[in-house]
Order: sequence, then structure tokens, then C-alpha cells
Amino acid sequence: MTRLAIGFIGTGRISQAIISGMSHDPQIAICGYDKIPETIQGLSTQYGITAEESVEGLARDVEIIFIAVKPYQVVEVLEELKPVLRRNQLVVSVAAGISTGFIESNLSEGARVVRAMPNTPAFVGQGMTALCKGAHATSDDLLAVERIFNAIGKSAIIEESGMDAATAISGSGPAYMFRIIDSIAEGGASCGLDRQSAQFLAAQTMLGAALMVLSGRKGPEELVREVTTPGGTTEAGLKEMDRHDLRGALVETVKAAANRSRELMK
Repeated sequence: MTRLAIGFIGTGRISQAIISGMSHDPQIAICGYDKIPETIQGLSTQYGITAEESVEGLARDVEIIFIAVKPYQVVEVLEELKPVLRRNQLVVSVAAGISTGFIESNLSEGARVVRAMPNTPAFVGQGMTALCKGAHATSDDLLAVERIFNAIGKSAIIEESGMDAATAISGSGPAYMFRIIDSIAEGGASCGLDRQSAQFLAAQTMLGAALMVLSGRKGPEELVREVTTPGGTTEAGLKEMDRHDLRGALVETVKAAANRSRELMK
């Protein structure tokens, strides 16, 4: 089987998570370029990837090119990439707020582009990545990128019109989950538990609850009803949630993040 050659322009945290997940696959050859030589040299030592000295050098050696830089750096990268990008190469962007159309307009006509929005749980192999394709990318392109991201968790293929909502839910979502875990742990500590035990109980409970939802057997509201005994402890807690309108606050949280994503869009 022919090895798939993948290159990363920018080797920050998300690139490192993806590289970590793919590095054990003998059918994938990885290289990277970073403006900070120490970063790419460290990854080369840790994962055995090839360190490239330029965007041009990287583009010469790969079939799939990841653009994994800060949004404000994307235009500069595209300017360097445009003269050397071949028609048979696929570009994957993980730059937040950058549309496939913007990338296509800054590359040669017909450039194949897939946009991805991964999240930080990729570092523990439990990432959630939203994927969408540009005007010229194919279904096979999407499947190839999906395979890559499934090495660090799960992925979902959506329309680009839904990427702002996906950014708000899964891209920003880990921060909301961390805040919820921390708040529940604080509640446990205020009731006499040591903080470490309370945090462990809260985090593992969230993990278990999430797995029950992902099993697909029952929806969240049905699962709530099954845990809730009339007049019991769960009901008392849920009434307090409702009193503070936690549901409404979380809905508005997602809306605010999605709106901000739209404002940042290029």
C-alpha cells in the first residue's frame, strides 16, 4: 500500500495532537514546517516526523497540506503556498473563522479545500472535529480527512453554514464543560468533600453521562427522568437548576459563541 504523505504548516497544539494520533500509522508519512525551528525539531525527535525548512519544501513532498496557523497568519501562508500548490494536492484548514471560500480565493483556481474545527480533547484521543468541504473538494477528500481526525477522536461532516454553531458547541464547548465540572466540584467541596475527590467524582460522572447519551439508546431528557425520583435528591438539585435558569444560560452561551464566530469569519 502506498504511504500517504501529510504536511503541517504550523505545529502548535492542535497539530501536535493530530500528529500524536497519526504517528503510529505506518501508512502515513508526516512532515512539518514551523517558523520556530525548536518546535518542529522537538516534534521530529518525539514522533519521527520530517522537519521542513520552508512552505515550498513541505509542499513538494506531500499530498495533504494542513494549514494550522493563527487566523491572522493565514494570508501570508496562502501567498507562499499558491505558487507551489499542485492540482492533485488537498488543503485542510484548522484555522478558526476562515472559510473555504476565502482560502480558495487566495489559491489557484480549482484548489481543493476541506475545513476542520477540532477541539482540545484531541490530546487524550477524545477530540470532536467538525468537517466541511469547499467548492472543489470531493467526497473522497472528506473521507480521507475524516480518517485522519478519527485517529484522535470522532468527526462529523456538516455543511459549512453550520460551522459557526459547531465552533460554539465542540470548539468552545470543552471550556464550558470544564467550568461545569469545576462548579460541581466546588459544590461538593462546600458540602464537606475534599476538592480532589469532588473533582474526580464530577469529571467521571460527566464522562459516564456523555457515554450514555452517545450510546443512542435514549435521549438526554429521558435519561434525566430515569435518574429523578419524586421528592428525591436529584429532583431537589434540578429545581435549583431551573430556579437559576441554567438551561437558558447554556443556550445563550452557545448563541454568543456562534455569533462571535460569524463576526470573525473571513
